[in-house]
Amino acid sequence: MIIVTGAVGFIASRLIEKLNAENFNAIIAVDNFDNPIKNKNLDNCILQEKVDREVFMDWLDSNYKEVEFIFHLGAKTDTAEFDVELLTKMNTQYSKDIWNRCIEYQIPLVYASSAATYGLGEHGYDDNENEIDKLRPLNPYGQSKQDFDVWALSQEKKPFFWAGLKFFNVYGPNEYHKGRMASVVFHAYNQIKNTQAMKLFRSHNPEFKNGEQMRDFVYVKDVEEVCYWLMHHRENSGIYNLGSGKARTFMDLTRATFKAMGVEEDISFIDTPEDIRDKYQYFTEANMDKLKSAGYDKPFHNLEEGVEDYVKTYLLKK
Repeated sequence: MIIVTGAVGFIASRLIEKLNAENFNAIIAVDNFDNPIKNKNLDNCILQEKVDREVFMDWLDSNYKEVEFIFHLGAKTDTAEFDVELLTKMNTQYSKDIWNRCIEYQIPLVYASSAATYGLGEHGYDDNENEIDKLRPLNPYGQSKQDFDVWALSQEKKPFFWAGLKFFNVYGPNEYHKGRMASVVFHAYNQIKNTQAMKLFRSHNPEFKNGEQMRDFVYVKDVEEVCYWLMHHRENSGIYNLGSGKARTFMDLTRATFKAMGVEEDISFIDTPEDIRDKYQYFTEANMDKLKSAGYDKPFHNLEEGVEDYVKTYLLKK
């Protein structure tokens, strides 16, 4: 059996589809299943069992002998959530509980960290484990992920194989339920669909022109492939960046979306809200050398390829 937590969420549900496509059907889906919109992400998936996240630890204590691998992708992911106690409980402590059971029961583990741990990027975007404790996230969500990464690295006992993945700006199918937390591609598609135009944040940094703020956008299909690869290559434990490895501008992304939709470009700019202006990231780019040195050699979609596939294969059809 393979366990996937956060199963009805964006990345986890896509991973389950990938596992099914590779004939792994004994999937234990762990989540809170009370959101019918999110539950639709599993409509086409083959599962062995659904387990509520509140009882999962007890379930694992009773069924660990049959578990081959755990993908712990569940978390409270709202970057505007300021309830530190809630984030500590759901993100940091829950992950510690899974980690300790993976040690006790000899289960390999892949878990979701986040590029939000890098903060403003003042220390760069290298997944060097000797530097991770220096990172300063900009919000409590990022801090909850950082707290677990630092804790995990400090442990004398670790699962026999484990990997923490710092996801950068992931976009793609199954993010439809995420509201304002969905990717810029998703919001651009909907704005263009409704208005035939797109408004981007104006730059308030003299080093960047309007629309030339940059992010590492990574297609969810590439994320699935890395997770699947790690399940079969259990040699190099550690924390890894997971982005495309190439920063691109919001203008690039928007133009790619217009092109994929077959709509003429109409782009304008609005001020970045003052309450987030001083914490706004103008550049992120994952250094992917560590994952490549571990043996991962599949090419990633470039931005235009990913946006075209997402828009034409999924968004236009929905």
